[in-house]
Amino acid sequence: MNPFYFFFAFTLPATISEVAAQTAISNEPWQEVVVSVSDIDRSAEFFTKIGGYKPVWRGVMSADEIQAWGLSDQATATALVLRQNNREEGYIRLVDFDNAGRQVPTRPGSRAWDTGCYFSLMVRMKDMQSVYDDAIEMGWWTETPIAELKFGASHLNIVIFKGPDGLQVQSYERLNRPISPDFPDFERFSGPFNLMQMVRNKNETLAFFTGTLGFDVFFDGQPTKSEKPENMPIGIPKSLTTSVRYQAGIVTPKAGEVGRLESIEILDIQGNDYAEQCKAPNLGILAARFEVNNIEQALARIKKTNPALEAPIQHAKISPYGKLKLINIKTPDGANIQFYEKEKRN
Repeated sequence: MNPFYFFFAFTLPATISEVAAQTAISNEPWQEVVVSVSDIDRSAEFFTKIGGYKPVWRGVMSADEIQAWGLSDQATATALVLRQNNREEGYIRLVDFDNAGRQVPTRPGSRAWDTGCYFSLMVRMKDMQSVYDDAIEMGWWTETPIAELKFGASHLNIVIFKGPDGLQVQSYERLNRPISPDFPDFERFSGPFNLMQMVRNKNETLAFFTGTLGFDVFFDGQPTKSEKPENMPIGIPKSLTTSVRYQAGIVTPKAGEVGRLESIEILDIQGNDYAEQCKAPNLGILAARFEVNNIEQALARIKKTNPALEAPIQHAKISPYGKLKLINIKTPDGANIQFYEKEKRN
């Protein structure tokens, strides 16, 4: 088994790269991930009927949030916010835009060697085979079989589920080691704990997260490849797994089991780049949102390390949080990271 799967499935402590000490923009896990879909109920089924997620809020997107996405006054949208097991973070916001112009996939395919935008949500799972069977019956798919992998004494299953509009949920099941007691409890699969990008340059992406945003490095991997041909859930063809190298890194604003952001660079296959397509109303994972205490201070921190980065403060009512001050930051590969402050009530 490749070291890649060992580190990401079990989240063991890793050697941390030496980076300059920074004050993080946010010291909390990401609050929610925003996903643009063509049919909210169809996309929600996987999470509600199989995963047991519950609605937090459902309704019409406010006009100022529409504007914050850079859409015209004619555009409208409805949204459904879901969470697992009463968690206070790790929400999934499914958004259906209407009258917003042409929609294309943020990533028109699940190929790991295509860069740009977000690739998948990541969850932990129990009894993966039963989830697989239910997901297939529901109309979801996987690009590879469930991969049963071993590394030393560790044993796990991994698969990436693919649903409507290309939404991908990367799933891990521990077969012989217990899940950390610090991880939020769940029945069949957890709320998302990580969010993955496929990037052009992993080292540059990590430098952005640590320098511009002040996040900590949880894992900084070196180029690696398989010792023998094997099924890889990210979809590298089995015959190429011994020759195609990849390297990965994970950052986090706060040490813990949730709220991570992951970057993977495929070194020996060149695909298409979709960094310009990470915008509303395009279909797919659009953004991760983090709460901050003071948006002006957050923006000043960003500008100090990256003066050329454009991130005007916008005001928008975003339910269920209320009126927010919001900025949108682009990663080097086009993915949106949004920071918001709840406006004080008079």
